[in-house]
Amino acid sequence: MSTQTDQLELRTPPPSASGQRYSDEEAARLGDEIYERQVPAQVEAGNYGKVVAIDLTSGAFAIGQTALAASKILREEKPDAEVWLVRVGERALHRIG
Repeated sequence: MSTQTDQLELRTPPPSASGQRYSDEEAARLGDEIYERQVPAQVEAGNYGKVVAIDLTSGAFAIGQTALAASKILREEKPDAEVWLVRVGERALHRIG
């Protein structure tokens, strides 16, 4: 698990009425940005197909075989994590069809 914030300005907006801190668009942008800057060099070798759970507020992340496993590992360290999920080596977490 990493808690690096290399050159990313992470801020924690207040939660909305639904409990979300980020809009869907902002979460996607920030999650992808954190992944691209911090995660690949640390996890991509030997982890193709695994899932990375990223805390959007801190940049911390965890890796697991499934989205549930990765999220659980991350939430053990960051209980209030705003989680974004990415599958290593893939463009999407899930496919339909």
